[in-house]
Amino acid sequence: MEESSAFVEFRNVQKSYDGETLVVKDFNLSIAQGEFVTMLGPSGSGKTTCLMMLAGFEPVTHGEILLKGRPINDVPPHKRGIGMVFQNYALFPHMTVAENLAFPLKVRKVSDADVETKVNRALEMVELPGFGNRRPAQLSGGQQQRVAVARALVFDPELILMDEPLGALDKQLREQMQYEIKHIHEELGVTMVYVTHDQAEALTMSDRIAVFEDGVVQQLASPADLYEKPENAFVAGFIGENNRLSGTVKEVDGDVCKVALDEGGTVNAEMVDAGGVGARATLSIRPERVELLGDDGTMPNCVLGRIEELIYLGDHVRIRMTVAGTDEFIVKVRNSADRRDLQEGDEMSIGWRSRDCRALEPIDA
Repeated sequence: MEESSAFVEFRNVQKSYDGETLVVKDFNLSIAQGEFVTMLGPSGSGKTTCLMMLAGFEPVTHGEILLKGRPINDVPPHKRGIGMVFQNYALFPHMTVAENLAFPLKVRKVSDADVETKVNRALEMVELPGFGNRRPAQLSGGQQQRVAVARALVFDPELILMDEPLGALDKQLREQMQYEIKHIHEELGVTMVYVTHDQAEALTMSDRIAVFEDGVVQQLASPADLYEKPENAFVAGFIGENNRLSGTVKEVDGDVCKVALDEGGTVNAEMVDAGGVGARATLSIRPERVELLGDDGTMPNCVLGRIEELIYLGDHVRIRMTVAGTDEFIVKVRNSADRRDLQEGDEMSIGWRSRDCRALEPIDA
């Protein structure tokens, strides 16, 4: 067998529940020790199934999963040495916080003296010292989730898996816990594999993100590369807010192409995943990369737009415009003292740099 230097590795992994339909299709992924990797995608895309196969709660239909270079397909969950955090916390309601944390240690036959030390240390990590005698029902949702994280950390696993762990929390608490989990990861250097459908959560926390759709990883990259350099229209639309325009490729010059928009006008774009001359293409442009030009149409990529709606959001204004046949074209303008006085119904030129516009395969292909 070929040896692997990866800490976790999926090799040609497939999963089917009925023997016919594959919910995970030929999945390959290598994770380095100490890395924080997020599996991101919509419901039913296969991300949680991959996590459950790694944890040992779901059998692998085909392929192999390795941990520290050793196959673990036939290793039961409790012998994999993996910490697990679930969305519903899965705390024992009849036990105190300390007893919940002690449980995985006692299963591993840790001495009573070491149990107390490790439980107290885990509570310190999640900033809950002194909470050991409380029961889960006496804790808030955020505190219960911290206990669940502490229980996953308490026996010093080298790998922690988290399945939508913040999904039940309100927005403010969820954002706070994102940073806390990120800081725990940085402090301990433990390997983490995280599952979520929340793209902002994935961008905040991860070293790398695997974007799933229909059982296939569409792109695996750092948060910055996923946002700035999506490789296809699905990733461009799923990661962050994104404008799409349709057109036909008229010229190709290396990694730049000229696209004729369906509603008139021609723009230049980076050639990423579109076909050659004559092929249909979807153009992807981030709202914050679009500039309002007013009467100044000197930018190379310049089209006419009409303001349909203005939404004041404090640090910026979100503008919905009609552009090239779509009335859902979004522009984000920084809120500054010299910001132009904008009104609904205003018509003006907008523009963007060619390198901020990516020509991808047509979304209806």
